[in-house]
Amino acid sequence: MDISKYRIESDSLGEKLVPKGAYYGIQSLRGKENFQITKQKVHSEMIKAVAITKKAAALANFQAGMLSEKICNAIVQACDEIIAGKFQNQFITDMIQGGAGTSINMNANEVIANRAQELLGGQKGVYDIVHPNDHVNFGQSTNDVIPTAAKIATIKLANRLLVEMRHLHKAYLDKANEFGGIIKMGRTHLQDAVPIRLGQEFNAFASALERDIKRIEESLEDLKYLNMGATAVGTGLNANRKYIENVVKILAELTNIDFKQADDLVDATRNLDPFVWLSSALKACAVNLSKTANDLRLMASGPKAGFNEINLPQMQPGSSIMPGKVNPVIPEVVNQIAFQVFGNDVTITKACEAGQLELNVFGPVIYANIFQSLDILRRGINTFYEKCIKGITVNKDMCIHYVERSTGIVTALAPHIGYKLASEIAKEAIKLNRSVKELVIEKKILTPEELDIILNINNLTSPGISGEELLIKKMKKQENNGVNNA
Repeated sequence: MDISKYRIESDSLGEKLVPKGAYYGIQSLRGKENFQITKQKVHSEMIKAVAITKKAAALANFQAGMLSEKICNAIVQACDEIIAGKFQNQFITDMIQGGAGTSINMNANEVIANRAQELLGGQKGVYDIVHPNDHVNFGQSTNDVIPTAAKIATIKLANRLLVEMRHLHKAYLDKANEFGGIIKMGRTHLQDAVPIRLGQEFNAFASALERDIKRIEESLEDLKYLNMGATAVGTGLNANRKYIENVVKILAELTNIDFKQADDLVDATRNLDPFVWLSSALKACAVNLSKTANDLRLMASGPKAGFNEINLPQMQPGSSIMPGKVNPVIPEVVNQIAFQVFGNDVTITKACEAGQLELNVFGPVIYANIFQSLDILRRGINTFYEKCIKGITVNKDMCIHYVERSTGIVTALAPHIGYKLASEIAKEAIKLNRSVKELVIEKKILTPEELDIILNINNLTSPGISGEELLIKKMKKQENNGVNNA
């Protein structure tokens, strides 16, 4: 090892060699060495959020008279460069780590301090002008910085997800309009039920997604309450009062998010339940997406031995052994994204519950999982509407064939001929492989004209007045017969 390429840094535990060109320092290096867990670096949005938090803290400390203008400006410039995407490779710690995120916080403190040192003419690793703890971290603790940064990152990632969800919502509605006149067989328990319009099914997909959008939007409101100024346990130890009053206001201005300081800083430091609420909303969204994917796979099953009611876009050959086979790969990946989100929700729930006393030390795994859920849902939803929903076509003849041959339409006859007789007709139709309409006419139970009204395909999915009038006339006739017999 060429010692000349390294500098020596020290902390309370001793000394370490740090690469001369590195903006990180000894504590970042210890964090990297200790936590070789996921091999995944801190999320880029989290890095930027920590820098935004440090920038706000520097400005609030300057306003409170706790930082000189020179040092404040250098810290702010270093933070701005990180926010712009620079120095990402200098954040070297694993996302999942012990210490409640102390390694992430110190990694940021060291990178910012060393860049500020450089800007002011100093040397990296000396910290004689700008110190990671005494200046960059002044009036702060990991325990308020990291949850605050996680909330900033989460809201930004969630807003990106919401954009894609609204695109998918529109795609559903476009298909609902396109397929508004397509009649198909509805099914319950995977058995024939009654007819439905394909457009109604896509409209239902849109309605469920609309609820998901609202749930996520509502859950984000709780994330807007920050514990900045709480320092270690919520008491604000070592933080200037003016700093405490201003830091969240500055953060709100910097992020253009209406952040507010939590009313109870002790509560906001020890409890991370807002992440549980958001995770629950993401889980509900994943449930609905997976259910929709299941429905599409069933309707597209076949093409010869399945429902074959719709066609999904063909994205890739489906088999290494069966020539010509094409699989519903996009709905399948949506299912798998949902399964991952379910698992992340369990982790987040358990980690939020397992914290003790004044601090939940399991923040890193909570944030890692919430970030992953937000990212994979966003990418998955984009893939879903771009590579699946937009390109769906319908096999209209097959849809009508199922309706005409199904005994499910006998349900519409029950008010006219009675439940018992309707059941008998249904059983006979299945046994003889004949249509309900044929049998009813053959048995002279109803006239062809009456059946045309009752079994009008359009009225079966949006009942028209014609069928109702027929039923009313029949009931009045029965009443009159009763009177006359009396």
